[in-house]
Amino acid sequence: MQGRTQAKGALLLLLTALIWGASFTAQSKGMQSVQAFTFNAVRMTMGAAVLAPFILVRGRLSAKKLTAAQLAEKKISDRKALWQGALLGVVFFAASNIQQHAFLYTQSGKIAFITALYIFFVPIFSLFIKKRTPLMTWLCVILGFAGLYFLCVDPKDLGGLNRGDLLAIGCAAVFALHILLIEKFTAGSDGLRLSAMQFLVGGTLSGIAMFIFEEPKLSGIFDASVPLLYAGVMSCGVAYTLQIIGQKYTEATVASLLLCMESVFGVLCAAVILGERLTLREIIGCAIMFAAIILSQFSQKFTKAGENKKTA
Repeated sequence: MQGRTQAKGALLLLLTALIWGASFTAQSKGMQSVQAFTFNAVRMTMGAAVLAPFILVRGRLSAKKLTAAQLAEKKISDRKALWQGALLGVVFFAASNIQQHAFLYTQSGKIAFITALYIFFVPIFSLFIKKRTPLMTWLCVILGFAGLYFLCVDPKDLGGLNRGDLLAIGCAAVFALHILLIEKFTAGSDGLRLSAMQFLVGGTLSGIAMFIFEEPKLSGIFDASVPLLYAGVMSCGVAYTLQIIGQKYTEATVASLLLCMESVFGVLCAAVILGERLTLREIIGCAIMFAAIILSQFSQKFTKAGENKKTA
């Protein structure tokens, strides 16, 4: 049964990565018509709006089946999800807008690669909460990082670190914190409520920043309507909710490795949708990443088996 839940978590996170991979193009395209805070304010608000009807309908249906004691317990859980979702929203606001601003200064491939540093930040940050990462998982992380290098970075165009690269590093650190917080909160809170509150708070903060630092125009928003719809409905409303649900069944470091597949799926989507050809270097990168993912799943099984033996 435990193996099934782990597989379920892995599949949900891979689906999340697939949706994110396709949305990378949407983010880049959207920046041609609107500025960063405007883009995120609109897409996060869309994400909250998509989830709200589902939460309301499900809440009314479940209320009819619950006893008075169960309803009281549910209200306590829902209140907890609100403040946890609000905290996630603040972190999500920071990570998303740092990343969106990076598009102004550096190439999308480099942003994808540097943002993926969260696969290192997650196990490093875990040490501060006295959570050890197994050696096998560390090896998977290093292998995955090598795959991302082949996939995203052309050694001829490396150059020096610029402002966009530094922003992407900051984004990776904040996204690592986001992944660890989700792991902590999903155990006892409703995933849909966490996700919706996250978008509501993130969208509100982005909207405030939009009016302070930018000059939003309806014409620009209409021009970016297709990228915004995809980023709002699919990337936010669907994918980030799948991430929260998937992380219920997946350890944070392994989850970060699975989510890094967004870079692989981004390249594959470009090949399928836009007809772009994969280079040998990109094919090697994809193969290494897939190998790292498969090994990470075995790593989880070996770790669980070792823990069960110790318990016995």
